[in-house]
Amino acid sequence: MPGSDVGRAASFGRVGRRWLYLVHRWVGIASCLFFAMWFLSGLVMLYVPYPSLTPAETLAQVEPIDWRAANVPPPIDGGHLPQELLLGMRDGVPVWRIERWEGDRRTVAADAGALLAPVDAAYATRVASRFGRATSAQVERIVRDQWTVSGGFDRHRPLWKVTLADRTGTQLYVSSSTGGIVQSTTRSERVWNWLGSVPHWLYPTILRQDNSAWRQVVMWVSGPCIAAAVAGMWIGILRTRTGSRRFKGGRMTPYRGWMLWHHVAGLVGGGFLIAWIVSGWLSVDPWHLFHSAEPDAAAVRAYAASDAMPLVPLDRLRAAGSGAVRARLIDNAHTPLVLLESADGKRTILGATTLAPARPSTPAIVAAARRLQHGATLIALERLTAPDAYWYEPGGKPRLPILRLRFDDPPATWLYIDPQTGEVLATIDRRRRAYRWAFDLLHKWDLNVLTLHRPLWDLLLWLFSIVGLVTSVSGIWLGWKRLRRG
Repeated sequence: MPGSDVGRAASFGRVGRRWLYLVHRWVGIASCLFFAMWFLSGLVMLYVPYPSLTPAETLAQVEPIDWRAANVPPPIDGGHLPQELLLGMRDGVPVWRIERWEGDRRTVAADAGALLAPVDAAYATRVASRFGRATSAQVERIVRDQWTVSGGFDRHRPLWKVTLADRTGTQLYVSSSTGGIVQSTTRSERVWNWLGSVPHWLYPTILRQDNSAWRQVVMWVSGPCIAAAVAGMWIGILRTRTGSRRFKGGRMTPYRGWMLWHHVAGLVGGGFLIAWIVSGWLSVDPWHLFHSAEPDAAAVRAYAASDAMPLVPLDRLRAAGSGAVRARLIDNAHTPLVLLESADGKRTILGATTLAPARPSTPAIVAAARRLQHGATLIALERLTAPDAYWYEPGGKPRLPILRLRFDDPPATWLYIDPQTGEVLATIDRRRRAYRWAFDLLHKWDLNVLTLHRPLWDLLLWLFSIVGLVTSVSGIWLGWKRLRRG
C-alpha cells in the first residue's frame, strides 16, 4: 500500500506539472500580449493621465460673480439648506445652483430681471468660447464619446461638444442640465490617451458604456493572465538550481537565448508582475470584496443641514465677495458659513450672519461627528499637517491641515474633516483601507515617500516596467515561434 500511494503521488505530480506547463505555455501566449500593452500604456499614464476638468481648472476659467446684478436672496425652502447651494455665473447671469437632498437639481436666476437662456448650440458656443478664451470652430450635440463615457456624466447628458479654434485643439463639453463646462480635452491628451488609459483600462466607448459588461471583461481578461503569471513564476522557480545542484557549467538556468531572458526576467520581476495583475483585477472590486455601506442619509443631513439657515445679507456680501467666482452656503457641525472661492483657489470663510471670518470649533465638529457615527466612541482625534497613507494626492499634497477622527464602530470608520469648514471630505472604513493597499499600493506604488520625491517614483516604476516588458516581449517571441512550428 505505501508503494502504491507513492506511485499515485508521483503520477499526480507529473500530471500537475504537465498542466502547469500547458497553462503557462498556451495561456501565456495571449497574456504576454496583454502584459506588454499594460506595461507600455502604464508608462504613458505616468505623464498623461485620463482627461478631466479639475475644480482648480474650473475656478481659474469661470467668470467672477456680478454682484451688482445679484439681488435674489438664497432660495432656502423651510429654512434648511439643500445638499448644495452655491452662487455662480451662467452665461453672464448670476444664478443659484441647487441640489436637493432628494437628488433633484435646478438652477434659478439670482437676478430678478434676468431670463436664463436655453442650453442650445448657440449657448454652448458662447459659454465654451468664453471659458476657453478662443473662438468656436465646431459644435455638436452628443450623448457620449470616448472622453465622457463614464457614469459620472450621466446627469449632464446629452452634452454639447464644442471644438475651439486654438492651437491645442481644445474640446469642451457643456452640460445640458446645468449649462456648465464639465469636461475638457486637448489634441495631445486625446492622442496620448489612445496609447495610455484607453488600452490600459480596456476602455473603448463601445465597451465602457455598459459598466456591468466592462467589469466582466476586465475580470475575465485579468483572471487567465493571473493564472499564466503564477504558473510562470512557479516554473521559473522549479527550473532554477542553486548550490551544488547547478546545471552544466555551473549555470543556475538550463536555458539560453530568448528563453534565458524570459526565465531571468520572470524570476526578477515575477513577483511585481503578479502584484500588478492581481491588483488590476481587484480594481473593479470582484464580488464586491471592498464594498462599503453607504452613510446613513438622515445622519449626513443632520450633520450638514440641521439648523435653520439665517438670512444672508446680500448687500453686505457684495463687498466681502468682491472678485469671488463662487459663493457656497454651508452649515456643517451647527456652524452656518459662507465659503467664497476666487479664481486662484483662495478661500474666504465667513459667518453666515455676521460675514466676519468664522470657522466651526473642534469640539463642535467632534460632537457632530459622534452623532454622524450614531454615537460610536471616538478613539483618536488627530490634526494632520502632512499627508498620511489614506489622505494623500499622488504628485502633490491634498488639502491640509485636516482633522482625522477614528471611531470604534464595527466598520472601524475614519473621518477626514476640513477644520476650516467642518466638511467631511473622506469617509474610510476597514474595507476601503484594505483596498488602498490591495489596489492602489500594489498597482501604483503611490507611497508618499515616493510620489513626493520624484523622480524616485518614476525610476522605480520604469525599472519594474522594463523588467515586465522583457518578460512579456520574450514570451511573445517564444509563443510566436511555437505557433509557427505547430
